[in-house]
Amino acid sequence: MISTSKPKSNTHPWCIIRQLPNIQRLVVARFWGRNDADAYLQILRQLLPQVDRVIIFD
Repeated sequence: MISTSKPKSNTHPWCIIRQLPNIQRLVVARFWGRNDADAYLQILRQLLPQVDRVIIFD
């Protein structure tokens, strides 16, 4: 049986967000652990250093 319910967003509480104008934000990726989020953010900064991204606990 295939579940049709959406996964809860708090199952992966660490988020990488991109800060947009007008105090908006866009979730780029979600992670279970902070170390995974740090590693992914480091790769993103190497690929696109001009884009501002932050790790948050949601």
